[in-house]
Amino acid sequence: MKRIIKFFLRNIPRKYLQKVVYFATNSIKIFYLGNKVECSVCGKHYRKFLPYGYVNSRENALCPNCLALERHRLLWLYLKEKTDVFKKDISFLHIAPELCFIESFRNQKNIKYTTADLESPWADVHLNVEDMPLETESYDFVMANHILEHVDNLDKALSEIYRVLKKGGFAILLSPVNPKRETTYEDKTITDPLEREKHFGQKDHVREFGMDYASVLKRDGTEIVEDRFIESLDREKVIRYALANPDSLNIENYVFIAKKL
Repeated sequence: MKRIIKFFLRNIPRKYLQKVVYFATNSIKIFYLGNKVECSVCGKHYRKFLPYGYVNSRENALCPNCLALERHRLLWLYLKEKTDVFKKDISFLHIAPELCFIESFRNQKNIKYTTADLESPWADVHLNVEDMPLETESYDFVMANHILEHVDNLDKALSEIYRVLKKGGFAILLSPVNPKRETTYEDKTITDPLEREKHFGQKDHVREFGMDYASVLKRDGTEIVEDRFIESLDREKVIRYALANPDSLNIENYVFIAKKL
């Protein structure tokens, strides 16, 4: 199974990837039936989750039903327990929407939900995050996960995300962070996909964020919150939802929020 998923991740174009993996995993999920782990997003439970990873596969990572990964299950719990996203009327822009979330967010009657992506077949709006044809201060909530390591111009992408946020609104911006790297590493001369994988961890990454991630996100008029929500959860919950290795929690497991002042 590790080899099959790794093959999909490395060879299927990103715009088709989630759909292909969705059909593949749904055909085998019957073999994972059980009740040792539970997906906080779709509510399904299994004896374990599927492995997942471009280079080094992580065990017990991918929900075979909705394709939620560790970060998605953690984020869903965070939104339910630490925000009012599900409690009041809001406008929500979801950039590069994860398949595991789309139906769940669309079913929320209080949310005016818009999905956006450069090429995703299920996006409501097709756009480049570095130049979004959207009105200024038009969304209460923006979510853009695992996007900023892909964009050519990080300043433009962040500027656009913060521009479309209403004052008092917030954005959740998760990215892979290397806890062994003190500062973010970027080299625009590295363009070969294999070299990018060697330097940045993935063939379509153009930078690798380090422990300075919060300061990298910071711009005038914003407050960056590095929320260690996972550390407030008891060990049994972390294991039940397979959120992370409870013995090695670090910056990779935190939620980063940009609040517009």
